[in-house]
Amino acid sequence: MESKTPLRREIRSMHPVQNLFLMDVLRDRDSRPAIFWALGTLLIGTLTYHWLEDWSFIDSLYFCVVSLATVGYGDYTPTTPVAKLFTIGYLVNGIAILLALFDRIRIVRGRHIERLVERREES
Repeated sequence: MESKTPLRREIRSMHPVQNLFLMDVLRDRDSRPAIFWALGTLLIGTLTYHWLEDWSFIDSLYFCVVSLATVGYGDYTPTTPVAKLFTIGYLVNGIAILLALFDRIRIVRGRHIERLVERREES
């Protein structure tokens, strides 16, 4: 029975729903700037495409997410020269910002795994 107790603690400390919604990353103060940069990038892109391409806010946000995720379905594409130029700069900067956010997620989750390993070694 004693051997199951550390395992139960490990399972309880995983919090899969909280991990899904990045609650552990939001609690980490060092990760907040990357989160704000990513959200700000989506907001700027959404507002800019709404203004330049006259797309709805949902369509603009959809285009930003699909483009920054490098999926690029092609159902929405910039049509004006100004929007095309904005897209070039937006994607280069936006992808770099998302990579910084993903790195923060990796760091926070890595620390969590290290703590689990340390607890397992102690018991």
